[in-house]
Amino acid sequence: MDEAEKKGNGKADGAETAPEEEAGEQTSPLSEVEQLRQQLEAKELEAKENYDRYLRQAAELDNFKKRTAREKTESIRYANETLMREILPTLDNLERAVEHATGGGNGESFVEGIEMVLKGLLEALNRHGLSQIAALGEAFNPEKHEAFAQVERTDCEPNTVVQEHHKGYYLCDRLLRPALVTISKLPESKEKKSSEGEVENGEGDD
Repeated sequence: MDEAEKKGNGKADGAETAPEEEAGEQTSPLSEVEQLRQQLEAKELEAKENYDRYLRQAAELDNFKKRTAREKTESIRYANETLMREILPTLDNLERAVEHATGGGNGESFVEGIEMVLKGLLEALNRHGLSQIAALGEAFNPEKHEAFAQVERTDCEPNTVVQEHHKGYYLCDRLLRPALVTISKLPESKEKKSSEGEVENGEGDD
């Protein structure tokens, strides 16, 4: 009887402790929902912060684009401000020269005044990268000279610039306008003799 009671008591004890052990191992459904809720709130807060950051950056980018466009417009509009300031004294001198000539001044002083104005204007433009192309007396160069006509000359080599109709200019290292020139060529009689001499030399070689 004692052994049976012990066995019965053992079973009873086992039946009572098993649910308690299982309850200790399992997590309460309420606590899982609470964890998920907290995680969701954290993600929503993170998403809101990211969206606010995106809106700020988008606004900053838009302001930067507007500011850059405004500065570019103003830069283009006033790009020649420095040049204009330097040309103003030249305009003053030109007005004085015209006023002097109109007031009965002699022609020599008027010419001197115009020469001073031209010199001042070229100096101002040179400071901004403008330079004249050498032409007169130079060998013809199609990269910076434009041939307007040819004349027969015996006092210089053929294809020499003998007259300059308008000057050519560089802007820094870029050709702004070629010089319009007249170049020399051999007289027809010399050209004929030269060509005949070449023919004779050619026949001799054969």
